[in-house]
Amino acid sequence: MRWVFFVALLASFSTFSWAQQQNPDRLLNDAIRAQQSGDYQLAITDYRKLLELRPDNVEAKVNLGAALSHVGRFDEAITIYRSALPSLANKNMVLLDLGLAYYKKGDLTNAREQFATLHQASPGNVQAAILLADTEAKQGDAESAASMLAPLEDANAKNPDFEYELGFAMIKSGHRRDGVPRLEKAGELGHSGDAYMLAGATLMDLNEYEQARHDLEIALQLAPKMPGLQTLVGTARDKTGDQKNAEPAFRAALQENANDFEANLYLGALLYKRRQMEEAKVYLDRAVKLKPADVMARYESAMLKSTSGNYEEAAKELEGVVKDNPDWLEPHVELTSLYYKLHRPEDGAKERAIVEQLTAAQQAKGPGK
Repeated sequence: MRWVFFVALLASFSTFSWAQQQNPDRLLNDAIRAQQSGDYQLAITDYRKLLELRPDNVEAKVNLGAALSHVGRFDEAITIYRSALPSLANKNMVLLDLGLAYYKKGDLTNAREQFATLHQASPGNVQAAILLADTEAKQGDAESAASMLAPLEDANAKNPDFEYELGFAMIKSGHRRDGVPRLEKAGELGHSGDAYMLAGATLMDLNEYEQARHDLEIALQLAPKMPGLQTLVGTARDKTGDQKNAEPAFRAALQENANDFEANLYLGALLYKRRQMEEAKVYLDRAVKLKPADVMARYESAMLKSTSGNYEEAAKELEGVVKDNPDWLEPHVELTSLYYKLHRPEDGAKERAIVEQLTAAQQAKGPGK
């Protein structure tokens, strides 16, 4: 009798438990709690159970899309978001999430389409404008991105994300001197090492080394682990005459990436200037191996060979350099000297004539021209 009662009780409990699990409202609440606590897999499971019972539950679809996107299942998230859109009167939030899923997946074309639709529907949505500009700039339409953002700048002048994106679009569209101040402002407002790094790198390209170093040193304080930053800092220090502090930056860069071409080249050249020949050779050889066609690496390698007394190989390397860069004066000067050391006076005389021509041409242009 007790056994029958126990079996009946167990069956009753199982039925109650199953009913609880199948209760749509309970499933939704459980899924939301799991998602809020960071248990995305459980949330996904519960949302899917709920959608089996109520296939048209839009809240479950949208939340499921967010959970799937969070764990990197972007294709599934995109499918869910698209199924939710037709049922929504206000589609803006889901369009944003859908665009972000495409963006994180790396599909910039479809991401741009969602952000453009959202921007058209809600021109005042600055997040949509920023994301649209970013996808446009990365797809080679930076001029359009900058033109779209520029009229919005006054209203968003204290928004670091906005200033970063406007600066980025300006630089990408060729307006580098206009873009740099926006990036510096974004760096200051948002304490962003990334913004200062891009500003500094742009200033390096503009040969404005002092300001470049200023920005890059700030970037180093804010985000010292950013890939490539130590190399840029070392280069800026070297260009501003601070070889002593350039060296540790290059060595730090090579600790992070032994195949960093720029760090190998600059460190090798720096060590060569100090006549630390054996160590310089290690880095310059690696630089040439990494980029065999790079003329600066070939030139520095040839100079090291010349100083080490390997005149034949140095001359061959410099002959290739001047062939590729006939108007570069310094290789011609060194090649002239090498030809005389190799007892090739006729070749030496020809090179000397080229040196005189190039020198006269540079003097005729005058400084800064």
